[in-house]
Amino acid sequence: MDVYKDCPTLENDKFMLRLTVERDIADLLKVYSDEKAVPLFNSDNCHGDDFHYTTLERMQQAYDFWEEAYRNGWFVRWSIVDKMTNEAVGTIEEFHRDAGDYFTDCGLLRLDLRSDYEVGDKIASILSLIALPSFDLFGCSKVATKAPAIATERIKALTRLGFTPSDKPLIGSDGTKYYSYYELKK
Repeated sequence: MDVYKDCPTLENDKFMLRLTVERDIADLLKVYSDEKAVPLFNSDNCHGDDFHYTTLERMQQAYDFWEEAYRNGWFVRWSIVDKMTNEAVGTIEEFHRDAGDYFTDCGLLRLDLRSDYEVGDKIASILSLIALPSFDLFGCSKVATKAPAIATERIKALTRLGFTPSDKPLIGSDGTKYYSYYELKK
């Protein structure tokens, strides 16, 4: 399956991951303008973007870039939909990363979640939808995601799903070393 030609929808009884669509923009503005959530977003190697968006116009620009990235096979951006409210409460970005560091042949996963969803059980429910399928969707030998020390609920969820902390840095395109990654090996 080519995730860039046929992006799957993944779901359980609580959440659905589906390709982000334009109608998600208003919901996602609540995520990306959430000042409690922004410090937990992974902006490593993102050319200065901190993902703190406070206007619909800026959120639209981000969406337009995400759509272009998907069309060009750079990364997939799924919306995380709460099935009870039918709201997009976050996104997951993932791509296959080949690089000259430890995090090569890796499905690099970025979780951006509204702060009221930054709860261990909810995070585990969301990540359980994508963690194992990532190996086939992105043809990788490991999946990695960032969880800074302040992300205690996220770290609990990752650990529960079998992710382990890595002491290795992810090295950015400019040589910057980024830490606080958790990995799941195939």
